Amino acid sequence: MRIRAIAVIILAALTATLGAAMYDPDEGSPRSGGDLLLPVFTNQYFHGSGRCDGCHGFDPEGNASVDQQGNDISPVEYWRSTMMANAAKDPYWKAKVRHEVMLNPAYRTDFEDKCASCHAPMGRYTYHLSGAGPFPMDSLRVDSLAMDGVSCMSCHRQDSIGLGSNHSGLLHYMADPMEFGPYEKPFQAAMQNFVGLTPYYSEHIRSAGLCAGCHSLITETLDLNGDPTGTTFVEQATYHEWLNSSSAQSNPKVTCQTCHMPRITDQVIIAANIGFLPYRSPYPLHQLTGGNSFMLKLMRDNIDTLGIISAASNFDRTIAATEEMLRGATAELNLALESVTPDTLRITLRIRNKAGHKFPSGFPSRRAFVRFDLVSDEGDTLFSTGRTTPDFHLVGEDAGFEPHHNIITQPDQVQIYEMVMGNVNGEATHVLANASTHLKDNRLTPVGFSTSHAVYDTTRIVGHALTDADFNYDAQGNEGSGSDIVHFHIPLNGYTGRVDARAHLYYQSVPPTSVQHMFQSQQPDIDLFETLYNAADRAPFLMKSDSLLGIEITSIKDKGPLAELRVWPNPTTGLFRLNIPAGTNIKQLLLFDVKGNQLQLRPFNGRNEGDISHLPRGIYNLLIETDKGTAVRRLIKMSEN
Repeated sequence: MRIRAIAVIILAALTATLGAAMYDPDEGSPRSGGDLLLPVFTNQYFHGSGRCDGCHGFDPEGNASVDQQGNDISPVEYWRSTMMANAAKDPYWKAKVRHEVMLNPAYRTDFEDKCASCHAPMGRYTYHLSGAGPFPMDSLRVDSLAMDGVSCMSCHRQDSIGLGSNHSGLLHYMADPMEFGPYEKPFQAAMQNFVGLTPYYSEHIRSAGLCAGCHSLITETLDLNGDPTGTTFVEQATYHEWLNSSSAQSNPKVTCQTCHMPRITDQVIIAANIGFLPYRSPYPLHQLTGGNSFMLKLMRDNIDTLGIISAASNFDRTIAATEEMLRGATAELNLALESVTPDTLRITLRIRNKAGHKFPSGFPSRRAFVRFDLVSDEGDTLFSTGRTTPDFHLVGEDAGFEPHHNIITQPDQVQIYEMVMGNVNGEATHVLANASTHLKDNRLTPVGFSTSHAVYDTTRIVGHALTDADFNYDAQGNEGSGSDIVHFHIPLNGYTGRVDARAHLYYQSVPPTSVQHMFQSQQPDIDLFETLYNAADRAPFLMKSDSLLGIEITSIKDKGPLAELRVWPNPTTGLFRLNIPAGTNIKQLLLFDVKGNQLQLRPFNGRNEGDISHLPRGIYNLLIETDKGTAVRRLIKMSEN
């Protein structure tokens, strides 16, 4: 107890020395009101967002930070309800850090310091720049700069050293009192007088490399005993995904800021209370929009519980922009009818990624999935895949993880676009410290993505998608389409009439499979997030839909001498027999996959029997040459389980 007491005294003294103010609701910008006061504390390295709010927040005079219609577009007001502003208050992040530490307590110092480098950079780097690091998570509640999340100076104080090469929370800050902006000839005197900082123009503030330090994360792997393996794991590589895209290769480049901080062409005065400032254009909106509307809604609905300094109306605006991006700027769907036979309906679904990186990108919990329904004219569901249970698990999803599918023939096959982490035993895991290998990565690649790119080692396609001829390839076999085609081959079982086909693309940022293991542990941060999570609207977000209406299914049968030639049993686990018309002799049997590649067909007994038990589950084409002509029959191979 004596040692603990001494440690607490030392921590308190250190906090005071570093200038980390107590998180006081009375502290804040004099231009804000009520309980929305942002922290104004400052030290020799950083200033709280409340210091920026005085000039770059809402202007009650209506002169600064307004568009041509007079709408408030101030950086601080747009920023304060974003995931970045609330990165240090994110209850999922806090719970995840606590869980990782609980499982590997010997690495608590390393885990907490590394995680804070991106979620609480001003607090963490104050410790390091002053020689006091590493940063403990227990300091969050007493450090207003840390609790300010990814605040103004987290980005604007970064210089260009190592730009694009820094990763895993390595950010570079100058000791000099300077910051960087996107406009030439900044009015330096005002900022020097008001906040003691000198603004400089630098093009690097618009560079995607500015985001690389946090949006490329490589972790060191621990085995299941908590021992280092000496290997590393790529947890996320959003910046590298962008490098391996046509967005990075275009002229001019489409950077992170282009989409996540869209620029308007209005003439804008960018600071209040300063006379004779020139208008600036274009003007970047600091909406910092991503795709995590689920967590934004959870935060909005728990503002007081989480200590968030933003009005719900600000969150509503950020949520609307997030959902607009998910619906309009992320992916497109296109259903097409391939063929109709009396026994099978074949439909293709093409999904194209419109983002400048993989989708989904970022933390591995995020995933997108396809729901496909075939509905009769009477409203009966004839086939469905991708349905969810009442607690939003996916029906039919395999234990561990669902493989990538090129062809879907059964309701329990669901197309999920995701990255799956594996531990040293090759088992799926949601524990980042144990992540050793990628078991699956079929996330939709960006347009222009190439397996021969220099950064492909950190952006690999993993699993069945790697051998899928439709995944990131166009119809001519050219790589870089940024799309995937899912083939639905639906058995009709004698149905005739009209049917409608409907496809939907859904997004889950925190699916139940990603947190159920964590919720088995009890700890205040974990318990809090579990409570908030269970009370939240966890329904997957519908991004896109497409449909084919009024498809006619008829009972027209094949004609000719081979019309009655049948394969039995079909589907089969391996062995099959041909029921051939009387007087017909078989010359040879040839087997092909759906791409036209000839496969080995094992003989079994006579000429009218065969064995495909050595082949994987799927759909094959059996070419049957007889003395009466040639016929082709579909042959479905099932697993033996």
